[in-house]
Amino acid sequence: MLRAVATWWDGVELWLTQLDFAVQVVLVVAVVGPVCWGAAAIIDTVVERSVAARLEAQERRERRRAEATTAPEA
Repeated sequence: MLRAVATWWDGVELWLTQLDFAVQVVLVVAVVGPVCWGAAAIIDTVVERSVAARLEAQERRERRRAEATTAPEA
């Protein structure tokens, strides 16, 4: 399976390197641009959710500490 993918990729590389430079640029931008945009969107979402979760956890800890210090002792 991996050998088949490697062989296919070698064929794609060979085909791409034989094209004119302008066509290579257009193809690379058409493929790499959306891939990078998608990767950036995924990374942004993961970081945003991670930071939000950490901030919420910190707020919960601070709220518990505040409640523990202001709660009347029995």
